[in-house]
Amino acid sequence: MTKVEVDGRRLELTNLDKPLYPDGFTKAEVIDYYTRVAPVMLPHLADRQVTRIRYPSGAQADGFFEKNAPAAKPSWVRVDGGLIVVDELATLVWLAHLAALELHTPQWTATNGPEHPDRIVFDLDPTEPAGLDECRAVAQALRDRLAVDGLTAYPKTSGRKGMQVSCPVTATAAQIADYARALAGEFATAAPDAVTDQMAKAGRRGKIFIDWSQNNPSKTTVCVYSLRAGPSPTVSTPVTWDEIAQGSFTAADFTPAVVLRRIDEYADLHAPLLSAGPALPTGSRKRRRRL
Repeated sequence: MTKVEVDGRRLELTNLDKPLYPDGFTKAEVIDYYTRVAPVMLPHLADRQVTRIRYPSGAQADGFFEKNAPAAKPSWVRVDGGLIVVDELATLVWLAHLAALELHTPQWTATNGPEHPDRIVFDLDPTEPAGLDECRAVAQALRDRLAVDGLTAYPKTSGRKGMQVSCPVTATAAQIADYARALAGEFATAAPDAVTDQMAKAGRRGKIFIDWSQNNPSKTTVCVYSLRAGPSPTVSTPVTWDEIAQGSFTAADFTPAVVLRRIDEYADLHAPLLSAGPALPTGSRKRRRRL
């Protein structure tokens, strides 16, 4: 057991040499990554209820989804509505010690509540033989279409096979849900052989599913800079639009070490999502039908 103090909080860490990934990446390395990425990650976690996917037996084994705060939690961990909120480094380290490799957040803050999200997200989910290259093409088309409505889009890898495109917005949950559903439908109608907006998995082969449902207040999306489970640790990583246009990257390219170096180079590419966005355009559904 190792006793540490993190910003005045006392923690007891155990089994630090235990590999949490099949490639040998250990619990200590998971904690180290989350500690080092915290300056840019914590603002995206702050004031948001966090759901976790924990892998106490390692990423090669079945993990489990955890929504509510566990009973055996430190007294200083913030809880809102029964769920954990990661407002400080000590909470992030505590979760890493619990092998909570993946951290997922909603599109709204606890302060504003689920009826007033501050961002809209389009989750691009490819079905083979479609993959990341096809996601990149759809992401660029989404960026251009969103710009028509005055929205600025910010892309990231999911850390696995897909991508997410997010925009800061000012709107109600109902307005965002309607807008996202309509826009996904517009793309599916315009390119039915390449894109689908249907939840059913049948008929998705070779297509990109634009998952508009991630904007439901009850849904969460993997947080930017979160680790993902797999044979080796990958990270949900912000990328530039130039990188997307050039292509040639895979999810496996974005390891914890690479992401930390990218932060030194680019700072936080998703920082604009932390500021208030524009209102969704009025009458946009009518305009979309004419495209």
